[in-house]
Amino acid sequence: MAAGEGRDGSGAPRDAAGRPTLKTIAYMTGLGVTTVSRALHDAPDIGQATKERVRLVASQIGYRPNRAGVRLRTGKTSVISLILSVETEVLGPTSHLVYGISERLAGSPYHLIVTPYNPRNDPLDPLRYIVETASADGIIFSRTEPRDARVRYLHEHGLPFATHGRTDMGLSHPFHDFDNARYAEIAVERLAARGRRRLAFLPPPGNLTYGHHMTAGFERAVDRLDLADVAMRDINTDSGHRAIEDEVTRMMASPRRRPDGFVCGSANAAIAVIGAAEAAGYAIGRDFDLAVKDSFRLMPKFRSDIIAVHEDFRAAGHALADAVVRTLDGVAPEELQTIEVPPGP
Repeated sequence: MAAGEGRDGSGAPRDAAGRPTLKTIAYMTGLGVTTVSRALHDAPDIGQATKERVRLVASQIGYRPNRAGVRLRTGKTSVISLILSVETEVLGPTSHLVYGISERLAGSPYHLIVTPYNPRNDPLDPLRYIVETASADGIIFSRTEPRDARVRYLHEHGLPFATHGRTDMGLSHPFHDFDNARYAEIAVERLAARGRRRLAFLPPPGNLTYGHHMTAGFERAVDRLDLADVAMRDINTDSGHRAIEDEVTRMMASPRRRPDGFVCGSANAAIAVIGAAEAAGYAIGRDFDLAVKDSFRLMPKFRSDIIAVHEDFRAAGHALADAVVRTLDGVAPEELQTIEVPPGP
């Protein structure tokens, strides 16, 4: 027996801290340590019955792999890093995305670590740290730009990754996205069906790819349906509540240019729009209508007249986890590109 190892009351080997090891599982199943290890890693040459028996025993005794030992043996961390902005929205999709990724990774050798970053700093900083310290086997990140420096950096350094959102830079990479252009078209169509003719659009930031897509969809639908586009000044979904409220208050005070419909790129921004319009004396469903992307299915409960188009961030987490793990398994990026299309009106 190696130094520092011991045995429990049944005679099964344990490490120095009393935790079960691969040897514990091997002792309890009558298999070799190598067979146990390969069964836990879903090796194709190990029978399904053997895999199930090994996993059952591992679960029953509370086995957890020693990450330091795995890294020494394989050079792998078994870590997927999700890089997230620290300035997430109050009603943003982060929790559903994290849950979806974690849920999918639960049956794999990988586990999730969230790496926060401040968007005011260099967005490459967290990626450089991960690459230089080899602290993750793969990366997931969002808020992609058409020509995203993070994509180029990871592509050049050969670290597997998947993005929540697309790019437009001639580099093929795994991604999952939502058809934001189609969302905007649906939003405009539903507002027009309610008789709304003067529409204001509160877009995502213009540097983000999905902001480009949503804007293009809004403009196409407005032109096609011959509606008026009432421009909002110098705000987007990342603007603070006060800035959005001030702009909506200004717009609602104009008798000739007052919008009767709003298309919003986020739930957080939509709440600010509704609050300002109602404070100005206008009622949703009577004087104006509003369409919004809603990842929590909560907005219609906030105001029953809201037009809500659902984006499934839990499913997005599933797709992103699958994409980065399959990239690690050698699958080509062209096979790991998915787009969720919202249902029509």
